[in-house]
Parts: sequence; C-alpha cells; structure tokens
Amino acid sequence: MGHELKPCSAAIALGSLDLGVATAAADLYHDGMFPKVVFTGDTSTATRARFPRGEATHYREHALCLGVPNEAILLEPKATNTGQNIGFSREVLENTGIAVSTLLLISMPYMQRRAYATCRKLWPEVEPVCVSQHMPYDEYVRTHDDEKQLIEMLMGDLDRVMDYPKRGFAVEQHVPGRVRDAFDRLRSRGYDTWLLPA
Repeated sequence: MGHELKPCSAAIALGSLDLGVATAAADLYHDGMFPKVVFTGDTSTATRARFPRGEATHYREHALCLGVPNEAILLEPKATNTGQNIGFSREVLENTGIAVSTLLLISMPYMQRRAYATCRKLWPEVEPVCVSQHMPYDEYVRTHDDEKQLIEMLMGDLDRVMDYPKRGFAVEQHVPGRVRDAFDRLRSRGYDTWLLPA
C-alpha cells in the first residue's frame, strides 16, 4: 500500500503460508518498530501441510530463531480468517493492557490491502500501517512451490477486497478498471480455486 514505515504501539503478523511474514516481523522488531507482536493464525487448507501446529506457532518459533525475545511475542492461535486475525489479536492486546493507537500490520505483500480494509472496519480507532517483506515479484514467486497456486491466491485476495465491503467485513477500496479486467481474464482462464462461491 506504500505506507511510510514508522514505529507503532504494537504489531500483528497475520498468519498465512508465507514464513516471510515472520521474518519481516523479526527484522522490524530488531529495527525498533514495535515492542510487542501478536502472531495470529490457526491452520487452513493452504497451510495445514506446511504449518501443522498452526501458523501462529510456527511464526513464533521462526521469530525466536531470529532473535526476537519471547517476552516480545504474544500468540493468537485460533483465527482462521483475516477478520478473526484482527479481532482476536485486538482482544489479546487489550487483555495484556497494551494501549494501541498505531498498529503495524505485517502480511504477505498481496494481502496488505485486505488487512488494511479489515482493520479499518473492525478497529477504526487505530491507525494501521501495512508492511511486508520487501522483494521483487519474480523473487517472491520463487519463494512459493506452485506459481499457479500463488496466482490463484492473488485472485482470491482481490475477490475479497472487492466483495467483503458489501458483506460488512471491510471498508471499501478503490480497484482500478484495468485490475478488474485482469481479474476477469484470469478467472476465465481457470484461476478460480480460491474465489468466493458465486
């Protein structure tokens, strides 16, 4: 989303199949961008084989290996969607007495806009700052085992950005016409595994 990185009250690292989210969280912690991070996420169809003990648990273990101290980590192991990632993490932070005015949302690159829109809907009092592990698209593709699956997940994410405001799950985001056209072309070519049911 092009947000300017700045220190925040806390961070949420949203569960996914991308361990780079935890790597980014560790780097940002060492850069002094937040005092506490919530690793959030159970397992999903996409992550069960890679993270059988849950996304949050595997993220935490990876961050510990990268030098993040245990006392800087909070765990939210139940969320199975972005709304729950935000809502349940909010509860964890509030239950620990952490006052949050600015929130660093750490996610996969293509999930930033959905994380932002969801946070603005569910936690409008905070200012979200979105960030991901920084790398060119071609390099990012090489971190995934299956390029077709990655494109299908990109499609699923965009589908939710466009659809969820109508369901009350997120705030509206502008989607340029050329992006909608590309979405329609890819859907017609069979990149539809992660799309919402019609």
